[in-house]
Amino acid sequence: MSARFIIGIDLGTTHCALSYARVPEDGGGTQRAPSPEVLAVPQLVAQGALEARPLLPSFMYIPHESEGFQALPWDAERRFAVGEHARARGVDAPARLISSAKSWLSHPGIDRRGPTLPIGAPEDVEKISPVEASWRYLEHLTEAWDHLFAKDDPELALTKQEIVITVPASFDAAARDLTVEAASAAGFEDLTLLEEPQAAVYAWIDAAGEAWRKHLQPGDVLLVVDVGGGTTDFSAIAAAPRDDGSLELVRVAVGDHILLGGDNMDLALAHVVKAKLAAEGKELDRWQMTSLTHAARVAKEQLLGDPSMEAAPIVIAGRGSKLLGASIRTELTRDEITRTLVDGFFPEVASSARPATRARAGLTQLGLPYAQDPAITRHLAAFLGRQAGATSRLEGFVPRGAAGDGSGRAPLLLHPTAVLFNGGVMKSAALRERLVATLGAWLEEDGAPRPRVLPSDDLDLAVARGAAAYGLARRGRGLRIRGGTARAYYVGIEGAVPAVPGLEPPITALCLAPFGMEEGTEATLPPQEFVVVVGEPVRFRFFSSSVRREDQAGAELEHWKAGELEELSPIEVTLPTEGRREGDMVPVQLRASVTEVGTLLLEAIPREPQKPNERWRIELSVRAEA
Repeated sequence: MSARFIIGIDLGTTHCALSYARVPEDGGGTQRAPSPEVLAVPQLVAQGALEARPLLPSFMYIPHESEGFQALPWDAERRFAVGEHARARGVDAPARLISSAKSWLSHPGIDRRGPTLPIGAPEDVEKISPVEASWRYLEHLTEAWDHLFAKDDPELALTKQEIVITVPASFDAAARDLTVEAASAAGFEDLTLLEEPQAAVYAWIDAAGEAWRKHLQPGDVLLVVDVGGGTTDFSAIAAAPRDDGSLELVRVAVGDHILLGGDNMDLALAHVVKAKLAAEGKELDRWQMTSLTHAARVAKEQLLGDPSMEAAPIVIAGRGSKLLGASIRTELTRDEITRTLVDGFFPEVASSARPATRARAGLTQLGLPYAQDPAITRHLAAFLGRQAGATSRLEGFVPRGAAGDGSGRAPLLLHPTAVLFNGGVMKSAALRERLVATLGAWLEEDGAPRPRVLPSDDLDLAVARGAAAYGLARRGRGLRIRGGTARAYYVGIEGAVPAVPGLEPPITALCLAPFGMEEGTEATLPPQEFVVVVGEPVRFRFFSSSVRREDQAGAELEHWKAGELEELSPIEVTLPTEGRREGDMVPVQLRASVTEVGTLLLEAIPREPQKPNERWRIELSVRAEA
């Protein structure tokens, strides 16, 4: 039986959310479908207390056996907790709390399928992988949905619906594949990935209805600023005219993967509180500091969510004591939050500013590879500078307000005319105002008008709503954002040169998929001949670029500027011999395509096949949108 619902899931760093919409009965048409609804997710909010809330905090708590079962309506003997109760327990027992699994999922420096979380936990605490933690959050959403909807009709089970899961636009191929792996473990089969900034735009279009056309006109460039719990994502979407006079939206630029967001801010606020406590003669050990960071996060969310609050309490257990009377008590004030977050993470900088880097210590603790520079405004300046020509090759696009400064020079920045905010961090009016003021000053200096801010409602739920709205758009019930691949993709070709002591063979980057290549299409590669090694382990090196828009399929790059190409995680395989000897070098021609499910398929076709249709295939996930 076909799916009855389209499910949008925001698998976030700090929160998960699920939105749903009924599949249109006619499968298409121009009639506007009802807006997606948000599922209130049943979850433990305290020991033995169950409530349904729209957000499921992305936290997993592994209790001591003395705490008993973490009973749910569908599992009375559950031995772990996911959601609000798990997050709350992190303040008192941080060694048993798993958080930021999504960020760990994108960390190439660890075994993401191995038992690593919670980091630094004692030996008596069972550890799991980032993939399993992500699966547990999806599992809870699945069980909650089935408990509410599928008890009397198995065809309504979540795994039988059409699923759209969002990921950061900057997630690399490995992180996307691991997300799919976690979803598969939860039983999802009909699965699509969607970039989070695009989901935010789909949610905005759905909320605005036909009025969205009044906010965006031909020549507009929409900057999506998505600052969530673990990452900062920038995307640029251009409004381009069609030949028939209608308007289409084209995603023209995606930023780098920046591990910078609410987690960093929580830690900064924890250090502010720690300094206050130190001034009172109260020193904290490592686990108390971890507990304080979780408490600072709760206080931050309270203050950002309730403008009437001037201070939020902070309570952490005293050293060596579980007695409430021995707890350490203080507070975090609104002024401290504003000063720390606005000036620390959104400083006023010049448009020429770039993120600072520093030499790393030879030995460091195992941890997430956070961005070295916490200034989001500097990362934004770098993105706009790097993408200054993002619309230059967009057919028929004439930027609005492109009067320039009269110097005749090319613009130094990409010029957004509108800004859409997303992510829980950007709920703060002070942060939004600082970013818009800084961006506006840059644009005026570059001869462009200040941008306008598009209205947005619930920044915590927009991505989930947008994922479901995108599913409707795929069925003809709404506008599709066009874009294809968010980057150009290349494979490394090793040069055949004599060995020289101390020098590696030169690498040429062969363009397989140009920027914006649409899914379901094949790239035409020139008839160069290469060789592949069969029967023994080999490594395929892949590269991507978010700035080289001119490269066509088959282009060979012997040299490139720093920052133009980014090397992806290599793929190590042993190609079958197919009747040849191990180590044979087989002459082949290459063929590349982007499949309908968002995979770059590289095929090596032997010049002299041993059997009909013989070829070797290497797949790389490059999904930017479905």
